[in-house]
Amino acid sequence: MGIKAVLFDMDGTIWKAPVDWGEVRRQMGIPDDRYPVAYHLARFPPEERAKKEEILRHFEEEGVRRGKPLPGARELLELLRGRGIKCVLVTNNSRRSAEAVLREMGLEFDGVFTREDGALKPEPDALLLPLRAIGVSPDEAVLIGDSHHDLLAALGAGIREIILISPSARARSFFPKDARFREARDLLEAREVLEELLSATR
Repeated sequence: MGIKAVLFDMDGTIWKAPVDWGEVRRQMGIPDDRYPVAYHLARFPPEERAKKEEILRHFEEEGVRRGKPLPGARELLELLRGRGIKCVLVTNNSRRSAEAVLREMGLEFDGVFTREDGALKPEPDALLLPLRAIGVSPDEAVLIGDSHHDLLAALGAGIREIILISPSARARSFFPKDARFREARDLLEAREVLEELLSATR
């Protein structure tokens, strides 16, 4: 069975956002744990949650304003599209943030899924929902990300292949022991890994 879709993370994968997420957590008063910042919002009462969401929105807007594309994203999407492979963006960012980044990069995906659409990574449903939407099974998909959120979601969803771009030491501290994934320095090297995978599944 061949590869029919590639799921992309956004921050740290196709877009470099200079956001200090430790500072975000400190300002929002949430723990530095394995869960994404947005995961903790639901536990606050409505009025307090609105204030926390405003903090998060501010940092995400900074990430768009001061961020920049990571080299190789456009070329990688062109390669995949040329082979009839669907490309989907799956991010824990807001839709507003994701759409602003894509406008800045001039990129279009076959689907864009954000935190407003349902489950958050590291929950498997964060990837299973997009796959159901495009009619592709997990064993026909590849995920390209950079964090433990991406890895844990992909492992839980049964994604066929996982490629992580230079994961940080913090992210690695949350990796399951003996987790199966491929590692690349950047999107250019990730493209080489994908070409190898595509050749093996022809």
